[in-house]
Amino acid sequence: MPSGDPISHGLPHRAPFIFVDVVREVSADGKALCTKTFSGEESFFRGHFPGDPLVPGVILTEALAQTAGIAAGYGTAGKSYRLSAIKQMKFLRPVRPGDAILLEALKIATVGNLQQFRVGATVAGELVADGVIVLNEV
Repeated sequence: MPSGDPISHGLPHRAPFIFVDVVREVSADGKALCTKTFSGEESFFRGHFPGDPLVPGVILTEALAQTAGIAAGYGTAGKSYRLSAIKQMKFLRPVRPGDAILLEALKIATVGNLQQFRVGATVAGELVADGVIVLNEV
């Protein structure tokens, strides 16, 4: 499917809680590639951390979960997915405002209404976050 706006790919989130800018790729095999660049103007940067802003790990995890939701929803109009579990998540280096983040999700298992994804985020070709999350179809 062609790239584009995450909402047109079924992402149910809306501002200010949408953490995917562009869907670059999504396919029937459960893979999605998306991008996100935080401007630095987002409210959470005022406190995380003043003078040394970092993208919070929980926000980066949510961006990866949204990417997985786009992959899970490919070709399933009207279905919605919610983050059910974070099985593993590692943050390998800080992500800063202005960094162009490549978000990747790949489905690795399905059991009933649960879908498990390997997720990763890279900046300038360097892995910055890596993990496994589970989404539940609702």
